[in-house]
Amino acid sequence: MNGTNDGEGTPPTVSRRDRGIAAYARIFALPEQDVPAAFAELVGPEFAEEALQAAGGAGWWHPALTARDRSIAIITALACQGVADKRLRTHVRLSMRHGLDQDALTALTALLAGYIGYPRASITMETIKDECAHSDRAVP
Repeated sequence: MNGTNDGEGTPPTVSRRDRGIAAYARIFALPEQDVPAAFAELVGPEFAEEALQAAGGAGWWHPALTARDRSIAIITALACQGVADKRLRTHVRLSMRHGLDQDALTALTALLAGYIGYPRASITMETIKDECAHSDRAVP
């Protein structure tokens, strides 16, 4: 793959599953060899395998999207669903590694508020504010 997506492209000869493992290793800051077992423990082996296959697809690896683009899209999707647990926290931290700062995340959330409603946007903003306040801590 070319480096336009995030500078961490995986060669196209790598299997879809292996690309998924690489994606989740970056998201959760885990060694690649630990990802399958960690996922299986979290959600069970069948669901884990589906997630790994999905993360190895074009959504995560297509060069037309940068890592920053993906972070914005995922935070938006989670905000729309009202997700504010560790899933959102993980992606907020990942977005900071991809160059989004508190100003950008605040602007994104303010934009979303008019479309998804203030209650969901405010939940998202609380999480972003908390994660940005603790951004000096080690990223898990």
